[in-house]
Amino acid sequence: MASLFEQNAPRPLADRLRPRKLGDIVGQDHLIGPDAPIGRMLKSGQISSMILWGPPGCGKTTLARLLAEHVSLHFEPLSAVFSGVADLRKIFEAARERRRMGEGTLLFVDEIHRFNRAQQDGFLPYVEDGTVVLVGATTENPSFELNGALLSRSQVFVLNRLDDAAMEQLLERAEATMHQPLPLDADARAALRAMADGDGRYLLNMAEELFRLPPENTLDPAGLAKAVQKRAPLYDKAQEGHYNLISALHKSLRGSDTDAALYWLARMLAGGEDPLYIARRLVRFAVEDIGMADPNALVQALAAWDTYERLGSRKASSPSRIASSISAPRRNRMPPIGHSAMPTGRRERPDR
Repeated sequence: MASLFEQNAPRPLADRLRPRKLGDIVGQDHLIGPDAPIGRMLKSGQISSMILWGPPGCGKTTLARLLAEHVSLHFEPLSAVFSGVADLRKIFEAARERRRMGEGTLLFVDEIHRFNRAQQDGFLPYVEDGTVVLVGATTENPSFELNGALLSRSQVFVLNRLDDAAMEQLLERAEATMHQPLPLDADARAALRAMADGDGRYLLNMAEELFRLPPENTLDPAGLAKAVQKRAPLYDKAQEGHYNLISALHKSLRGSDTDAALYWLARMLAGGEDPLYIARRLVRFAVEDIGMADPNALVQALAAWDTYERLGSRKASSPSRIASSISAPRRNRMPPIGHSAMPTGRRERPDR
């Protein structure tokens, strides 16, 4: 329980607005609704070990805490960033002691993907016999980052990035808590939600900045851009975000959607992706998807790659290369023909 002084200490708006009951969580009805997987667990009064996978600011920590309260389990939070095997041993021993007294333990591990494989294996016997109910939170794909043995003992639930309606609910709660409206017109309000990109915590942090402005000055989108810090692009060059965006770019090319392809290209470049990686993917697209329908596509892709290596990004135009790839006809029969010919070629002896 917080002391009197702690209760009066300043807290961020996002922390003050943290949901106090499951019904206050927004944007995750596919998991906690009455007929949803976690909703059915709660109806039965028991929950099983689970991995909560979702982007920052979607409510993973809050959901874990409220699950423990709902089924009367002791909530034991742990950060994989600051903890090691010694901390886990103490927690498991305390959980075992509680179990002897008839009380269960929900062990919440934030950033569980930070634990290495050996540390993850340490959870197995305690999850297996029910000493702890493990709830792990991660922003990374569990299939890549977590042991198969741990995944077999847990259910993986995907939390959605908050949609526009959920973000508006958060803004309304913020206004009710602060007892004043945000100094934004309708367009700026929509722009604020878009800037947060589905991250509820970031949205509330920006709203807290705006509440400090004079309420009589109503901002338009241009004024909003000056008043709050622009969000850095969420992108990683070797993990989930990287593969999601290059997949989106490739599928947009296949669907001949110029605007979408250029958008995903811009997202990758703004996030710091190596242009040479994109150049290689365009060459691959020219070979596999366009193929013999337009042999010049490969020539153009290789030329763009070569130009970038020699002259840099100012002269090598990836957007124009993408536009020409989209407008090119498709014929991808050549790679399968080549693959089917290889076994025959290997069987043929050169002396016959």
